[in-house]
Amino acid sequence: MRMNRQIMLITYADSLGRNLRELDGVLAEHFTGAVGGVHLLPFFPSSADRGFAPTRYDQVDSALGTWEDVDALGERYYLMFDFMINHLSRQSEPYRDMVLRGKASPYWSLFLHYAEFWPGGEPSAAQLEQVYKRKPRAPYLEQRMQDGSTEKLWCTFSEEQVDLDVQAPVTQAFIRDTIRALAARRMSVLRLDAFAYAVKKVNTNCFFVEPEIWDLLSQVQRTADEFGVVLLPEIHEHYTIQLKLAGRGYWVYDFALPMLVLYTLYTADAKPLKNWLSLCPERQFTTLDTHDGIGVVDVKDLLTDEQAEQTRELLYQKGANVSRVYSSEKYNNLDVYQINCTYYSALGDNDDAYLLARAIQFFAPGIPQVYYVGMLAGANDLPLVEETRQGRDINRHRYTAEEVAREVRRPVVQKLRNLMRFRNECEAFEGPLRQQPAADHQLALTRAHNGTEARLLADCTTYRFTVETRKAGEDWQPVTL
Repeated sequence: MRMNRQIMLITYADSLGRNLRELDGVLAEHFTGAVGGVHLLPFFPSSADRGFAPTRYDQVDSALGTWEDVDALGERYYLMFDFMINHLSRQSEPYRDMVLRGKASPYWSLFLHYAEFWPGGEPSAAQLEQVYKRKPRAPYLEQRMQDGSTEKLWCTFSEEQVDLDVQAPVTQAFIRDTIRALAARRMSVLRLDAFAYAVKKVNTNCFFVEPEIWDLLSQVQRTADEFGVVLLPEIHEHYTIQLKLAGRGYWVYDFALPMLVLYTLYTADAKPLKNWLSLCPERQFTTLDTHDGIGVVDVKDLLTDEQAEQTRELLYQKGANVSRVYSSEKYNNLDVYQINCTYYSALGDNDDAYLLARAIQFFAPGIPQVYYVGMLAGANDLPLVEETRQGRDINRHRYTAEEVAREVRRPVVQKLRNLMRFRNECEAFEGPLRQQPAADHQLALTRAHNGTEARLLADCTTYRFTVETRKAGEDWQPVTL
């Protein structure tokens, strides 16, 4: 199924039921009409990071199902797959062969070697300081080779995720072959995970390095175009990068929206949100929550530094069962760019505030993505995070099919599901967003297309809102949630 503008669910294959087959059943039983697409988080064999350290892309993890199960989902929903263009697992066959055979391996150049990247084999203190890092350490691992030597390899994320040399011919062939193989399945959208880190260049911050990053994106686009696949580069950083990508016709993420909506609902000041809604591109996927938590860097200069810090502080004050410690080394998370919390708990497990947040997202330009925990208005999973000592697990509860059946009986979940169905069915959302004059604590958002209109009127102080629709020449009618 080709991409459309209906709401896309983000989920692991084993988080709404035990596997792909149960996921398919859960969606059919409880969310018909509410979900149009599925971002299926990595379902390949992997050695770490809940699938984001793939060992290969030609197989489905046997614990999750088969390609036939993936194809069955693709008959009913447009699908997004992940391609970790920046790295490959340390347990992959190419990596093992490289360790075994050294420079005689055909995969030697697949990976980025420190000694071959840096003049003299090592960066200076100034060069290392310049590199944009995700962890508070130098971005490399030391690998003991079969011949007894030690090799430093670039490693941006965990030591199970070894960076690729995307400028090497062997890597470019690997990228082309992988995309073609995935596109041969029922993939409509290809998400390029950690894309901005993929190009490295001496004496730069090694993050979104121009113009080389555009060359890489063009190469990937040419392969995707062979199959009509849409590309979605995943980048967490300043919003102007998203505007650059959108200016060249690419789909982008709206990672600024989560913090802007929190600020709005915490302070009843909608001015920064209204400003962003007037600037943001149409060809975007909107988010409030993802598997990584709530991003904070994307909102810089859309909120002032003081407003951003205020939002963080209010999240810890107003949120339910959220603590700074879950985003710390104590809980094996040194990523300073995200806060570990579900969006429902970030709003204090308040049903009204949460439903308003989703209504804002659904009226914003672009295609809404709803994370599976968010679709069930899930609260922070403290038992899981204490069991695993992984901060991100606070937002990664695995629901059984029986749990889902219980959760969908909650009024907040039923209302959200109704709102999702309305968003998918109403033709007005094919058209652009218009903002009507409103007080700073209020929102008046309208979408219109082919004579059909939908509008959201909201008070960000009380969290009261109405959703209405009308045909040309008719009166506004309330939408019952």
